[in-house]
Amino acid sequence: IDLAGSERSKNTNTVGERLKEAGMINKSLSALGNVINSLVDLSEGKSRHVPYRDSKLTFILRDSLGGNSKTVIIANISPSTINMGETLSTLDFAKRAKQIKNKAVVNEDSSGTILVLKNEIRRLKKDLMDQ
Repeated sequence: IDLAGSERSKNTNTVGERLKEAGMINKSLSALGNVINSLVDLSEGKSRHVPYRDSKLTFILRDSLGGNSKTVIIANISPSTINMGETLSTLDFAKRAKQIKNKAVVNEDSSGTILVLKNEIRRLKKDLMDQ
């Protein structure tokens, strides 16, 4: 998900629909930050509610952030001193996100038809080798 466009409206002279859109992105980013903080606390063994339902963004990302998956977050920063505040904020966010520990495992139905089919494939391969 590309969260570009969440700049400070004061610096970009944003008005109208763009201003409204930037406000919504910032609201979602705030909710995402709260989710990240909760997941970091869980990773550290603290009991905490994760507020996935606070925004559409966090609700959509719930399986990717705290679920059974490996997730990559790319934090794009600027070398310009004009953007120092945003760069530091982005780096802080990335540092917090890096602390999340998921235990991703392959989802397998070992008791059902998958196991039966795997056994049949093994048997058929063995039959082919024996011929």
